[in-house]
Parts: sequence; C-alpha cells; structure tokens
Amino acid sequence: MTTTTSQAPVAEPFDWEALTAAAREITERAYVPYSGYPVGAAARVDDGRVVVGCNVENAAYGVALCAECGLVSSLHASGGGRLTHFVCVNRDGAVIMPCGRCRQLLWEAGGPELLVLTVRGVRPMTDVLPDGFGADDLEAVR
Repeated sequence: MTTTTSQAPVAEPFDWEALTAAAREITERAYVPYSGYPVGAAARVDDGRVVVGCNVENAAYGVALCAECGLVSSLHASGGGRLTHFVCVNRDGAVIMPCGRCRQLLWEAGGPELLVLTVRGVRPMTDVLPDGFGADDLEAVR
C-alpha cells in the first residue's frame, strides 16, 4: 500500500495492512442492531501500541458511539500517548472516512501530524481536518 500524503512521501515505512486488519477484526465486535453498519477503527500510538474501537449504537440514536470514540477512550484507558497512524473500515473492510466529530477527536489525540489512511490514500490530519482547532488554540487566548 502506498504511504504518501498529498504533500510528500512519508519518510518511514509503515505496515498499513496490519493496522487495517486490526480495524477489520474489531468490526466483529460492533453493536449495530439499528443501522447494521459496523465500523472498526485502529491506530498506532507513539509508544508502539495499537488501540482499536468499534461503533456502539443505542435506541436513542444520538447516544451512539462511533468507532473512533471507542478508540480514543481505549488510548487513554491504556496509558495515553499520541496517535501516529489511523484507519477506519466498514463491514466489508473498505477504508472509510471518519465523521466530522471524530475528526476533531483524532486531531486532539494525534495532532496535525497524525497520518490517516483515507479513501484517497495516506493523508496528514491537516488534510483530513483543514485548519483544525485544538488545545493550542485555547492556550493562545489565555
């Protein structure tokens, strides 16, 4: 799989296939009785760990949790750190884009340097969430 961003090739080789396989595997644990649309997410943490998440629906639709929410919770529950590489997939194992809310969660957990496997290849978070807003923006106005 190509490891390029929209700006330049990624310097380090990375096993996107293994990360995508972890995302595909976790879709099996998704709880999706209403939509029938399981999503799995996987990410590498800066210390080498891999964290995963799957979507969890609720009869009160607005209370549903995206796979990315579970992944970020797993990141913090297992010791924190920064995400360096991320992917999410649907039931067929196809790469999908994180929703807008989850792009914000990923920005907070990985920052602008986070590499995301998208439907158009590997992209930095700055392409996935242009002009992202984060903790640095809040600190700047204090």
